[in-house]
Parts: sequence; C-alpha cells; structure tokens
Amino acid sequence: MNLAIDDRLAWLAEMMNTLIPFNRHLGLYAVHLQPGEAVLHLPWRDEFLGYPDPAAMHGGIISTVLDTAGGAAVFSRFQGPEDRCSTVDLRVDYLRPGPPEDLYAHARVLRFGNRVAVTRTELFAGTPPGEGARAIATGQAVYNIVRGGGIG
Repeated sequence: MNLAIDDRLAWLAEMMNTLIPFNRHLGLYAVHLQPGEAVLHLPWRDEFLGYPDPAAMHGGIISTVLDTAGGAAVFSRFQGPEDRCSTVDLRVDYLRPGPPEDLYAHARVLRFGNRVAVTRTELFAGTPPGEGARAIATGQAVYNIVRGGGIG
C-alpha cells in the first residue's frame, strides 16, 4: 500500500494521537510531522513529578518522550502503515532538571537505511522548539526497520 505523503502523515498523526493507548494515557500527541521530522507535545501533569523539592520531572517521562518522538520521525519516512520500527538503542543526556511544565520534543532522522535508522531529539520545557528555547535533554536513538512495503 503506497500512500501519498499527506495521507501517510495524516495516518501517522492519527496513530500517534489516538491509536496508541500509552500515548493517550500520557496525553502525548504530535503537533508537527513532515518526512524525517516530528514535534511532539506532552502537557504537564502532577503525576510526572519525579522529585518534589525542588520540583523536577521524572527521568522516565523524559526518556519516553525522546524515544517516542524519534520513532515518530522514523515512521514519517515510511511508505505505508505496514512498515515498522523498534528501538534498538537510546542514549539520553539529561542537561538540566525538567521543570513542571509542558514538554516539546523535536526529532530529526539523521540516517535512514534499509534496516536501521538513527535519530537525534531535543526536549524543551515550557516552550516549543525555536529561537530562545533551551533543551533540558537530548536523545540519540537507533531503530530497527522492518519493511512491509517500499522505501520512503
């Protein structure tokens, strides 16, 4: 099944935002998708607190958002919904404590091969990626690619 790029990205947004139960549970959703790139948003909830004084976000939430954004960026390069990827390796660099604010992750595909993809993701607190935004964490991930269709 070969979908047009707009159809593929619409399908990916629906998958990320409504079809993955864990994303729904967290409240994590895609706000921007284009081939090889994804921006995800996670609204703050008190349950994400990892340390109370001073308030800091749990590291598991940070790594989850980084991994999910990287996976979304890889999925954005696929031809159709039958292609799959899974995380092989994830490196997270925690740059500063995550304040109790909304998170925004910006992921880019660095390399995309027949069997492996590599992504780089930056995580921002309180403000979307852009001028003046300071990353609180970065992630670099390797994903295994299993093709059910063609190359994107």
